[in-house]
Amino acid sequence: MPPRKDTDASANVPSFYGAELRFKREAAGLTLEQLAEGSFRGVPFLSQIERGERRMPLDLAQHVDQRLGTDGFFARRCEDARKAKQSGHAEYFADVAEMEKHAESIEDWAPMLLPGLLQTEAYARRIIECGAPWLRPEDVEKQVRARIDRAKLWEREDRPAFWATVREELIRKPILPSEEMAAQLEHVSDVVRSNQGVLQILPETAVAHPLMMGMIRVMTFPDAPPVVYTEGLHSGQLIDYPALVKDYRRSYDLLRASALPPDTSLDLIEQAAEDYRNGKHQA
Repeated sequence: MPPRKDTDASANVPSFYGAELRFKREAAGLTLEQLAEGSFRGVPFLSQIERGERRMPLDLAQHVDQRLGTDGFFARRCEDARKAKQSGHAEYFADVAEMEKHAESIEDWAPMLLPGLLQTEAYARRIIECGAPWLRPEDVEKQVRARIDRAKLWEREDRPAFWATVREELIRKPILPSEEMAAQLEHVSDVVRSNQGVLQILPETAVAHPLMMGMIRVMTFPDAPPVVYTEGLHSGQLIDYPALVKDYRRSYDLLRASALPPDTSLDLIEQAAEDYRNGKHQA
């Protein structure tokens, strides 16, 4: 068993909340398994809350207060931790943004948009403005900054291994002016190459393939079970049920077997960037 990693309670509100949960649980002499019993939540879920990586739902907070005799503390404060965790992200994505900081590997399937960790400011802004045109300009900028700030994990020595599979039409059909589209594709290539990541393009000729129903992200961790994240319009879901995670990972393996080799994929991206830069792009 790997050594326990203590949460830095001073890092942020969710970390403080999680550290307090662990302190109260251990003071009560309970294991994670014992605390989770009767809550309809798994041990990994509680463990991630203690590490400040996931928010505490109200029903679980009420269960914890009852088991630990904490007089409603966790139920009263779970909303504070939830708000602090969002930090410019959509509520349904806030846990994912926090968990990716602790991931050992990240595998993205991006059929509709380039992965957020590879986006430039111009691309992110365009996506946010198109997806939610009712947002105030200051809220758009807050979301853009939150998305771009996620890429700081590439600056770390312990950054996660990264593998992305994207549809070819994402580089062929521009959503930005040519110069900005060129910059976006050059950025993708730079990030992938500089971080020894892997990127594959699913060609337009691959009409039938695994995971046709939408995007997924698979994340693994050094001290926790893997999770899968799926997303739709204005909603997302984290999946940690082992059998389902196994099925999603199997589908992702089949998907990348249908994609172009990594070197060929990066060559295509770099050639497309050059074509945009030189005005030679053909939709």
